[in-house]
Amino acid sequence: MQMTFFFSDTVVLLFDFWSVHSPTGLALSLLVVALLSVLYEVVKMGKARVLRQALLAVPPSLSREELLEPEEGDGGHGATQGRWFQFHVAQTLLHVVQVVLGYALMLAVMSYNAWVFLGVLAGSTVGYFVVYPLLRVG
Repeated sequence: MQMTFFFSDTVVLLFDFWSVHSPTGLALSLLVVALLSVLYEVVKMGKARVLRQALLAVPPSLSREELLEPEEGDGGHGATQGRWFQFHVAQTLLHVVQVVLGYALMLAVMSYNAWVFLGVLAGSTVGYFVVYPLLRVG
């Protein structure tokens, strides 16, 4: 097992069945890894948008205690609690997807193939460049 970066068109990525032995296979694998990196950035920004929507959905006059433990006759705060819970579930699911993608990309880079590292780097760069402006829209 190579423990320093190297350039080669032969690599095993993540699973035994993802074994690359040709330049064409490497190019396709780099495309997949780059797209996974773009998806990671999309999920990261999506999580930030959901957080912003959650903060806008909860009125500033509502305290944390009221949000977490509604009382009888809460004056309509039950609907707010329901919306907050939906946003919380969405953020949790996006977080799980982000963690899975992040660790998969980290393990791909740990193949120590420099081409794979550059593919992850390029995908992350393109993803951030394309997705970040969408955070401000809407």
